[in-house]
Amino acid sequence: MRIIGGRLRGLRLNPPNNLPARPTTDLAKEALFNILQNQIELEDIKVLDLFSGTGNLSLEFSSRGASLVTAVDRNINGLNYLKDMAKKHGLENIKTYRADVFKYLEMETEQYDVIFADPPYDLSRIPEIAKVVFEKDLLLPGGLLIIEHQSMQNLSNHPAFTEQRKYGHSSFSFFKKVNHQDRISL
Repeated sequence: MRIIGGRLRGLRLNPPNNLPARPTTDLAKEALFNILQNQIELEDIKVLDLFSGTGNLSLEFSSRGASLVTAVDRNINGLNYLKDMAKKHGLENIKTYRADVFKYLEMETEQYDVIFADPPYDLSRIPEIAKVVFEKDLLLPGGLLIIEHQSMQNLSNHPAFTEQRKYGHSSFSFFKKVNHQDRISL
């Protein structure tokens, strides 16, 4: 695992082996950030990283100039690794919270430009993530929710779903909060 862009480009990440996480592969992460760079300006955005695991994506967003990255996970070891890496590399914009993601979402009131969720693939509640994010209005206008999941899973039945991109056994499903002006022009 490595940081693929921004000021920490090329930095190798070596999280502890005992973390119960399945980090996003470098290939999938590179594809994701190529998509994102064509859709939004990555500097000065607010990001919520759900099921942050090793902090791989949090570090990537921070390296690319996000103004705030909020990482949420239940595993303290992954969060401690992320905190250590952020401190070591002067990434003061990363905030970590140890919490159940669904409980965190129910209490969250902040809005974000990007919400990225990489839940365990066997989690039965994956479709609920989009439901809760949009019910709680956690995206800023034009904001994106991206959920990483198994390619065989289909999340397209949510009204805000825009597309699914497959990378082997993993897929990213994209959901977009429609701007008010976009609704008027429909």
